[in-house]
Amino acid sequence: MVDSEGMSTVLADQPALTEPAPNGPVLDVVVPVYNEQTDLGPSVERLHAYLSRRFPYPFRITIADNASTDATPRVAERLMERLDHVTYRRLEQKGRGRALATTWLASDARVLAYMDVDLSTDLDALLPLVAPLISGHSHLAIGSRLARGARVVRGPKREAISRCYNLILKGTLAARFSDAQCGFKAIRADVARELLPLVQDTGWFFDTELLVLAERSGLRVHEVPVDWVDDPDSRVDIVATATADLLGVARLLLDLGRGRIPTAEIRRRLVVDVRAGAASSGSAGAEAGHPPAPFAAQVARFAAIGVASTLAYLLLYLGLRTGLSSQASNLVALAVTAVANTAANRRFTFGVRGREGLGRHHLQGLAVFGLGLGLTAGSLAALHRLTPGAARPVEVGVLVAANVAATVVRFVALRVWVFARHRAAPAAVAAAADSAAAAALTVPTTDPSSNGASR
Repeated sequence: MVDSEGMSTVLADQPALTEPAPNGPVLDVVVPVYNEQTDLGPSVERLHAYLSRRFPYPFRITIADNASTDATPRVAERLMERLDHVTYRRLEQKGRGRALATTWLASDARVLAYMDVDLSTDLDALLPLVAPLISGHSHLAIGSRLARGARVVRGPKREAISRCYNLILKGTLAARFSDAQCGFKAIRADVARELLPLVQDTGWFFDTELLVLAERSGLRVHEVPVDWVDDPDSRVDIVATATADLLGVARLLLDLGRGRIPTAEIRRRLVVDVRAGAASSGSAGAEAGHPPAPFAAQVARFAAIGVASTLAYLLLYLGLRTGLSSQASNLVALAVTAVANTAANRRFTFGVRGREGLGRHHLQGLAVFGLGLGLTAGSLAALHRLTPGAARPVEVGVLVAANVAATVVRFVALRVWVFARHRAAPAAVAAAADSAAAAALTVPTTDPSSNGASR
């Protein structure tokens, strides 16, 4: 159901749907678009031909136009007139997430999916994506470009950003899915009616928020490795999207930490035959972690994370510097790396695990990030005052020196303030965590003040 403002509202509860509806399609594939007059026609024709030949269930293709200002509406209307099972829905407000939520909630299909208009994902992954939902085995399904078996063609910058973003989600929100942003997902209609009214984001963070809520509610998320080719004409603003995503992560942490989201109620309504042990382990609860490591071990782990983070920070800074000023590039690179670096040190350096205090730790980590930003930004300002037009290698050298100083400040702040009360608190943890920690230290994590990471 959709209200007059184009926002989603709750529909009546329905049982899990595992059989095709007698009158409606089994699958509704939504293609969200904004000013896609060039690509829309060829893409929808290709998708329609594929589904007509290869998909064994009744289907519908819905073009969800979120306030396009070019000829997209006319192209969509012609497609609807010419092709069977193609419909067009227009929203007067922008927002990819808003378009998906509104269109999904208005659909009468059993399974709801979406894919980007560029069809970057190979369509042969569609049936493996939706089959577990049609059978009732899983609640949501996502295509993953980062899962084992995926074959991806894209530039190193976008690859690094994607991997670091998903690393941030694992460290801050304990996400278990591997790829939050691949534009190839599906959800059962009964699950959509439960979750979508709780999703606040109407833009690019929509996917991440939906998946986190599903996992926290104990729902099963099925992943499909995909073949994916980057669209060179992508118009996504990476800096703006990264900033919005980090703000979304912080908001979601606070909402979950304060119990504002009724994940337990969703679990009771949708998850059948949940074992008591699984239910208790999936709920927010007591913190667990390694017994605190000796001081020397903490320094070694912090340093390892710092080295990896610094390298990632410099890569992100240099990538952003091609289009932004030095100060803006420094701010974004440090902000993106702050959350994941705090998460890595929380888990591996100071042995703190579990969800208790997670939001507070990250807010304190952002405060420490401010100290690092002051050191690095001040160093850049001093350099440009003393040496106007300094070469890029000189900028990098000054930033490295400032980050070394910020590293010391950060370690002291984390040890004596952020994680002070956990230093003497032993806790139990799975034996596999040690090997996971060792592996994680080889991955570019993030650090705002002492180092950085990319997204």
